[in-house]
Amino acid sequence: MSELNGQVAVVTGAARGIGEAISRRLAAMGATVVLASRDLTQLDRVKLAIQSKGGVAETAHLDLLDERSVQHLAASIKERHHRCDILVNNAGIGLSARPLHETSPAEWDMIMATNLRGPYLMVRALAPMMIAAGSGHIVNISSLAGHNPLPNGAAYAASKWGLNGLTYSLAEELRPHNIRVSVIAPGSVNTGFSVSSGKDPGRKIQPDDVAHVVAMLVTQAPQSFVSEVLLRPTQKP
Repeated sequence: MSELNGQVAVVTGAARGIGEAISRRLAAMGATVVLASRDLTQLDRVKLAIQSKGGVAETAHLDLLDERSVQHLAASIKERHHRCDILVNNAGIGLSARPLHETSPAEWDMIMATNLRGPYLMVRALAPMMIAAGSGHIVNISSLAGHNPLPNGAAYAASKWGLNGLTYSLAEELRPHNIRVSVIAPGSVNTGFSVSSGKDPGRKIQPDDVAHVVAMLVTQAPQSFVSEVLLRPTQKP
């Protein structure tokens, strides 16, 4: 596939799991993929895997908690590529399941900074390049926890409800610039990251399932866009 030849895609949390699967898929479609994460060792592994399949990828250290790190990444992309066609805000965290009243302010702040402030910083840094080009795709990876109650995961759920609201509003802001903003809300995904336990991994959504949806979103016909995808496993895990 070569639908994305010449395009530059930035994927946060690309070192493993959903982010790795998305990066591999976009590279297979012809995009130059900027793999962004704090874990450079794992990023190098993903980069080599992409290159072994004939894809193009480069690694970038990114700390979503540090505004300067985000700004540095954006400046590097602008200097090196002069464009950003696709931004996938995938990086996210969750903490051990516990009631909200047992969640410390530090834990709350960490979740909000990563899951909500991080995507805001990435959009703030990279959307101007899309606006200048008059095109682009922003895909935020949320969760069904952003639609449904999540007992013992209220902080995580709040961050994803917030990410959904950010996405809906941002989509309206950027539509006049021909930039499409979408959100994917998967259920339990078979990765090392989970706010749930005791579920059958084989029945969970697989990272490649999410990557398939991203591929669909960034190759839509120009006259329309899918604003949100709720992704559920066929059989409850």
